[in-house]
Amino acid sequence: MSVDTDTVKRVARLARIAVTEEQASQMTGELNVILGFVEHLREVDVAGVEPMTSVIPFEMRKRADGVTDGGIAADVVANAPATEDNFFLVPKVVE
Repeated sequence: MSVDTDTVKRVARLARIAVTEEQASQMTGELNVILGFVEHLREVDVAGVEPMTSVIPFEMRKRADGVTDGGIAADVVANAPATEDNFFLVPKVVE
């Protein structure tokens, strides 16, 4: 695939980038080099290669997934005006 000056101008217009004729011709060459490299990469046989998320393999550190009360329930409700068994007491709003 190759890019011509009209394509560069169209992409620049879509990206809302102002380019001059000279810049468009320069970008044409640069984009053709980049696309040539991409075509070269497509020739590489990657069958059987597992996808990677990092260059070095590592395991995410995870904490144990356990349900706890946090151990500080009394501290949480300490400043509440009314509590019962570490729960907030609120006035009844629905009759």
